[in-house]
Amino acid sequence: MSNDFYTLKVNGENHQVLDAWTGESLLWVLRERLGFPGAKNACEEGECGSCSVRIDEEIVCSCLVLAGSAIDQEITTIEGLAPEGELGDVQQAFIEAGAVQCGFCTPGLLVTIDHLLEENQNPDDLTVREAISGNLCRCTGYGRILEAVQIAAASRRGENHE
Repeated sequence: MSNDFYTLKVNGENHQVLDAWTGESLLWVLRERLGFPGAKNACEEGECGSCSVRIDEEIVCSCLVLAGSAIDQEITTIEGLAPEGELGDVQQAFIEAGAVQCGFCTPGLLVTIDHLLEENQNPDDLTVREAISGNLCRCTGYGRILEAVQIAAASRRGENHE
């Protein structure tokens, strides 16, 4: 450890990371140093997607990213998808579709799907499956997750879903 600090921009705000080494994983820094517990620590190998966050315009497994490499970039975690105390459209859609089971994979899926819907408001199932292929859910068959994506997509298009 050193007495140095660096700054990370997380969810639109600058956060100083004190007494830290830039070689720590971004996941560790987000959860343990900055208090953003949404990204989950599961496999630590980039295989499950539970720690997915957005860095600029790319979805990454934060367990594989060195915190120092994210300096001067915009980091978005699940906590940044909606104002504090409110649900984002994808979060609400997951509730409506019953897509949340144990919840461990949910933060990574939500960040990934939010990013997908920013780029494509009318994705077909194959496009959704490709987008979430890096997010492993051990509880579902993905059917309700796919349904939730369509609910959120319809909401973003201003349509009612039935």
